[in-house]
Amino acid sequence: MEYSALKTVVQTFYADVWNKHDKSAIPALLQPDFTFRGSLGQCKTGHSEFAEYVDFVHQALGAYQCDILDLIAEDNQCFARMRFSGIHRGDFFGFKPTGKKVEWAGAALFSFRDGRVADLWVLGDVHGLLQLLEHNSE
Repeated sequence: MEYSALKTVVQTFYADVWNKHDKSAIPALLQPDFTFRGSLGQCKTGHSEFAEYVDFVHQALGAYQCDILDLIAEDNQCFARMRFSGIHRGDFFGFKPTGKKVEWAGAALFSFRDGRVADLWVLGDVHGLLQLLEHNSE
């Protein structure tokens, strides 16, 4: 698969699945046995577990947005430097909703198989996010 095609999958993943909350795009972008690993050790396998995670994030953060700041492709992988943001509207990391905007940096490593994402590791600045949530809740 060409690097531009890999980048297009990543861009579509964030634009549709996350920014538009369109879970119907998942089967076209992710392998059926897709694995997701996040900053706090959570691991989701398959379309349905990942879709539940997407719903959880959107319930906690209204107007949730993922912005790709850098996107690099090599071999069968893409690396994205990210900015995540949303309005704190539901319980999140143990903090009650504040209605305030939260924003944090992150990085994502996508591994591909047969044109779809097989594995995704996302690491976010959880320390900075927790500090912001604590500050906003005062």
